Amino acid sequence: MRLLVLGGTRFLGRAVAAEAVTRGHEVVCAARGLAGNVPPGARLVKVDRDAPDGLAPLAGERFDAVVDVAPISYDWVSRALEALADRVGHWSFVSSVSAYADFGVPPTGVGDPLLPPRAEHGSRDTLGDDPDRYGSIKVASENAVLRAAGADRSFVVRAGLITGPGDESDRFGHWPARLARGGRVVVPDTDLRTQYVDVRDLAAWIVDAGEKGTTGVYDGIGPAGGLLDLLADVAEAVGGDVEFVRVPEGRLAELRVAPWGGPRSLPLWLPATHRYMTARDAGPALAAGLTPRALVDAVAGALDRERELGLDRERKAGLSRAEEEEVLAALGGSAGE
Repeated sequence: MRLLVLGGTRFLGRAVAAEAVTRGHEVVCAARGLAGNVPPGARLVKVDRDAPDGLAPLAGERFDAVVDVAPISYDWVSRALEALADRVGHWSFVSSVSAYADFGVPPTGVGDPLLPPRAEHGSRDTLGDDPDRYGSIKVASENAVLRAAGADRSFVVRAGLITGPGDESDRFGHWPARLARGGRVVVPDTDLRTQYVDVRDLAAWIVDAGEKGTTGVYDGIGPAGGLLDLLADVAEAVGGDVEFVRVPEGRLAELRVAPWGGPRSLPLWLPATHRYMTARDAGPALAAGLTPRALVDAVAGALDRERELGLDRERKAGLSRAEEEEVLAALGGSAGE
């Protein structure tokens, strides 16, 4: 198979390229080449997707399959389709569960209501002022893929929380790193369900789809389970000697602990407005070939990534040692080492 990865230098795009190379496919990565290197065995074609003619270096090339991991920009997606859709056999687009309109109600499947589409160019610096913008751009991009490539050639993956080698969010990885340290650990007292997918498993499934011609729209995520059960399993996997300090959600808010991500947060914990964001039905994806690895392997990959980045670095998500000490002190205790 001749595979084009629109991206291929970081996280999921690089994992897809690496997986395809391992299987013996000819892999071309189209990217600026600024975020990192393509995997050994793949070929980099330098493009600028911000420019109207930025994909000109690919003119005349044909591919059996394309994987587009464009994170935010509708323009990137629409230009790629205009330039390449008639010269490609199969088109995979990585969307997001953020495309859904309401996370406060239990999900029923990929037919759940979506956010209104917004055919816009976003950036990582402009999303904070409008939390729905990212998902709305993904909806517009999905629509463009389905129009241009058709349902008989399109594979749309609404990915959930992705973890593993190359992860840049600090969300899942916070927990293996924290629990490996041991001691008294602040956790939300909740029956919230949560889920994740290892980047290597998601990449393998996307390459499978290109090989087999899998089509359709799927939630690309692993099975959901209780958050506290997951944290207990992670602690066991890393061998952490921990005591969970379960704190009511209202009390966490009083102590200025935020959910999900950002400074002074508890990752994987969600507010009531997003309670079901991590409770999607993984059944259709599993039936279509997504194969999650054992938790111990996923945790090992996440912990390796944490150590690579530095366990005591300034994080994008999670409580620092000092912040957790402060919370525990307010609760009448102190963090263990």
